[in-house]
Amino acid sequence: MATTRRKTAGRKKSSKKAARRPAARKKAAKKTSRRKSTGRKRAPNPAFMRPLQPSSQLAAVVGNSPMPRTQVISKLWAYIKRNGLQDAKNRRAINADEKLRPLFGGRSQVTMFDLAKIANRNLS
Repeated sequence: MATTRRKTAGRKKSSKKAARRPAARKKAAKKTSRRKSTGRKRAPNPAFMRPLQPSSQLAAVVGNSPMPRTQVISKLWAYIKRNGLQDAKNRRAINADEKLRPLFGGRSQVTMFDLAKIANRNLS
């Protein structure tokens, strides 16, 4: 009777048993926090808080009064959610309606990452 040897996957057989030494491990340096906690909140960036006047196309969606950039983005998202303009399959895509199409440059759909660029172009 002939015996057959099966190879085991992933294992290498060596003829010599080499004594392996464990690799010297370096001690990990402790990470230090750059910012020290003083217990007070971060102050908002004044560039984001400066009121800007929306263009006439953007004013149709968010209102005509000057407002900070952050509030413009919040109002854009509220309008999108209220009107169900987020694409059902691809949630990153925003579908245009009559008010948003001029903002989107005539395109019928943009991604959520384009919203900040669109808002910046329409604020002065």
